[in-house]
Amino acid sequence: MNKEQTITGVIRGTGACVPERVLDNNEIAGFVDTSDKWIRERTGVERRRIVEKETTVSMAAEAGRQALEEAGVSPEEVDMILVATGSADRVFPCTACQVQEILGAVRAVGFDLNAACSGFLFAYNTAQAYISSGICRTILVIGSESLSRLVDWTDRGTCILFGDGAGAVLLKAAEGKSYRPAAHSDGKGGSALTGPGAAGRIRSIDRDCKEAKTEYITMNGKDVFQFAVRNVPQVIQEVLKENELSIEDIDWFVLHQANARIVDAVARRLRLDIGKFPMNLQDYGNTSSASIPILLNELNRKGILRKGQKLVLAGFGAGLSWGASVLEWGIDSHTK
Repeated sequence: MNKEQTITGVIRGTGACVPERVLDNNEIAGFVDTSDKWIRERTGVERRRIVEKETTVSMAAEAGRQALEEAGVSPEEVDMILVATGSADRVFPCTACQVQEILGAVRAVGFDLNAACSGFLFAYNTAQAYISSGICRTILVIGSESLSRLVDWTDRGTCILFGDGAGAVLLKAAEGKSYRPAAHSDGKGGSALTGPGAAGRIRSIDRDCKEAKTEYITMNGKDVFQFAVRNVPQVIQEVLKENELSIEDIDWFVLHQANARIVDAVARRLRLDIGKFPMNLQDYGNTSSASIPILLNELNRKGILRKGQKLVLAGFGAGLSWGASVLEWGIDSHTK
């Protein structure tokens, strides 16, 4: 083995699943004080998908099934299923175990990881650690969210942003270049973006309690925006330096799809053409941990990504948390 080569996880398949229901900006303007123009100018979002009959589990399973199919891998070959989600259908059993049952991945160990919008990136890094250590050889990494169930639909600051969906990648061990990730958390900034938990939804044992308290996603948009445009360019530079790469070595920068203005600001701070920063948030909104794998699947299926190209993945969000990883694309182009 070449001294620069090691065992790494290479993406061999992708998949995605989004709900059938489309909710556009004009429909939202029918029940909160906003407009299509206002939403587009501030976020870039035009429409989003909203679960009705779908669930976090069902979307995760379908995205995973597609990734397995493209990779030509049977469910029985999977060693591990990691699901990044902040909107699981239930606290337990975890989403990954439910996906394991649906797919018939009888050998796979499964667990969920919650790092909000950074979740898929952190799950991807976790999978790489299991593969490089030799513990696993085949891992299904999924991001799946049903955020519409956590949104306050009277709060125009948040309800215009979020959407539902799932994306997946299938990683297989191979000899190749291993890249070190960069990742950070800042719990002191956690109040800028929060979501509901058991404490906000379960009835108190106090006999005088009349109703269970209900909580929703809350966000200080200004603080989150400033955090993202400051830290994302820095962490991209950090991961490139860590791996002795220049910014010119990277073909695509695949960022969490939070807000078009954030992606544009990151590109400008890095002095790069916005064309190297693909976006699909106009169609799906902010799908949190699902946004990066949904975008990867779209780029893959359209034949935009070429085998051997270098990508930077960057996630950022609640926690506060942020990070970046480098990968070499491992799937032959769909356009031949």
